[in-house]
Order: sequence, then structure tokens, then C-alpha cells
Amino acid sequence: MSDTSVSRREACESLRAIPIFREASDSDLETLAGHLIERKFPKDAIIVDEGLAGDYMYVIRSGRVKVTKASDDGREKIMNLFSAGDFFGEMSLLDNQPRSASVTTLEPTLLLALSRRDFMELLQNSSTLALCVIQELTRRLRDTGEQASSISFQKVQERTKGLFERIARDEGSSDHSRITPTLTHQQIADMIGTSRETVTRAVKRLKEDGWLQQQGKRYVIPPEDHFIS
Repeated sequence: MSDTSVSRREACESLRAIPIFREASDSDLETLAGHLIERKFPKDAIIVDEGLAGDYMYVIRSGRVKVTKASDDGREKIMNLFSAGDFFGEMSLLDNQPRSASVTTLEPTLLLALSRRDFMELLQNSSTLALCVIQELTRRLRDTGEQASSISFQKVQERTKGLFERIARDEGSSDHSRITPTLTHQQIADMIGTSRETVTRAVKRLKEDGWLQQQGKRYVIPPEDHFIS
């Protein structure tokens, strides 16, 4: 890992593209950007270690990470995948408790880091930023509840479809299709609580139904009008 300073203009541009800060004022972003540290991590680097104290939250500027928890038998359970524009590590800054999960890079990753002290000071001084954080945490709690519900009640194909819908993004394609990060069938299986073989069958059916397409290890959800005959 290496730490470098980041220009305030570059930091503001990165922050403005992040949903949690989209409604923040220019002055709030300027203040926030002044406290950010740029950190570079190679592939397979552990950024956050489950059970340890947390002193920083992170915004992903480029690259991808996986969020994992250790099961009782020591196996790794993938909870989520984050890429550019996502953030993580904020919970430990808010409640001062040990990290609830580990975060590991899937490729070389560039992060913007914010310390606990600066984070809390900014929230205390800006009701707008505090509201932005609350709204994002509420959205994540809702997503977590939906994931738990889907594992309990939905069939594997529905859970696979729901996962793709949750993590796919519009990357500015001309037809407004959405595309997922790079995913293996094992990662999908870990995230929805089933076996790799079962995921393979579910993905195959979604493709046969025309709901899903594939580009290498990334999956494409065509726009809704693609299905209108």
C-alpha cells in the first residue's frame, strides 16, 4: 500500500460522482476533499480485516473489492462486491466497534481514505452530509433485508436475477443496458447462498429466456424494451 496526497479538484470530482455525496453542497465537498488521503493497493491486498478496529472509511476511485465474512467453519462468505463510486468502512467510524467484515482487493485499487476524527467532525458540522450518510445507510440496510428475505423465500433463479439487478450499473451504453462487475459463478453462489452448479443452471436459464447476456465474465441486463415483441 502507498499513501499520496490528492488534489482537491480531483477529489471533489470523485466525490460528486458518488451517490452518497450527490446532494452535498460545493462547500461541504471542498471541506471533505481537503481531508482525503489517496491510497493505492495491489490485487489481493486486505484493506479491512474483520474483527479489528477501524480508523478509516474508504471511497473507491478505481478498481474493485470484495466484502467477506468468515463462517463458523472458517470458510469465506462473499457479502458484496464494490467498484468505483462505492464506499465502505463507515460503520466502524460511527459506532467505534470492530470491523464487521473484511475487504480485499480483486484488482489494483485506488482509494480515497477519510479518518474517523475528520469524518465525525464533518458530520457534526454539516447536516447535509449527515443526512446523505443516513440515507445511504438506510438503503444498505434495506438491501441487506432484501438479501436475507430472498435467501429464505425465493428460488435460486429469482435470487440470481435479484443479485444481477442490484449490482448491475448503467455505464453509459447507447441502448441503456446495465452491466455487472466481473463475476464468477462461485462468487455468485457465495452471495446468494447456494452451490456453483446451481448458479450455472440458473444463469443458463436466464440467458435462454433472453433476460441476460454475457460479455466475458460480466453480465448484461438489456433494457426493458428489449423484451417487447
